[in-house]
Amino acid sequence: MAWELVKSLVLGVVQGITEWLPISSTGHLLLLDEFLHLGLGAQAKELFMVIIQLASILAVIILYFSTLNPFSPKKGVQERTQTYVLWLKVLIATIPAGVIGILFDSFVEEKLHRWQVIAASLFVYGVLYIILEKGSWAKRQKRVKTLESVTYTDAMLLGCFQMLALVPGTSRSGSTILGGILIGMERQVAAQFSFFMAIPVMAGASLLKLLKLGFSYSAEEYAILFVGFVSSFLVSLVCIKALVAYVRKHDFSVFGIYRVLLALLVTFYFLGAGV
Repeated sequence: MAWELVKSLVLGVVQGITEWLPISSTGHLLLLDEFLHLGLGAQAKELFMVIIQLASILAVIILYFSTLNPFSPKKGVQERTQTYVLWLKVLIATIPAGVIGILFDSFVEEKLHRWQVIAASLFVYGVLYIILEKGSWAKRQKRVKTLESVTYTDAMLLGCFQMLALVPGTSRSGSTILGGILIGMERQVAAQFSFFMAIPVMAGASLLKLLKLGFSYSAEEYAILFVGFVSSFLVSLVCIKALVAYVRKHDFSVFGIYRVLLALLVTFYFLGAGV
């Protein structure tokens, strides 16, 4: 039991880091699963993955509660209106991925959750990160420097970029933040808006799966779920703050290099294992 809790802790930490950095949580969890097999049944294991993802979303809500809360007594009429408008833009941004996700969820689960797809996505987008960050796009003058200046068109375009993340190994945060850079957003603004976009999409999908999977589990399984949830939540708090601070002064090329190296590692490992 103690070893299962340690594995749960490690997986939660990895989820908390990789969900927000543009390096793909799916790719890392796939590789870790080869070495850290949780002692859970198939249904409980699926619930575990949902729980640690939900913990990551809760971290965003806690960190940005003031920004996202339109009912705060500290906000005047204008600030409350801006918050409602922000939420409207976030909801608009979730439409493309939400619709496509519902229509093709089964296809993605059955056909794309394979190491070959994940390795290819890691590699291709890693190369794109490097090219885009070292090219002229990243050096152009940014027109969107605050959350308030994000337009409805910007929100819809970011939603289209978020659709790319339906392919495992892509990275939701990476596709949306780089998408924001391409359409003229400052990195930190793109990062924050990307975090907000994750709330309705990931929280909605997680809650639906929770209802589907039910809550009939043993005390030991609940203990494992709890450790994973807490570790993912706490690490997400730290990681989100760190990423926002990082993107103010640095580009994404280092993440591109890391993705390429991880893609090669995943490929060599699974080919060597004969999978």
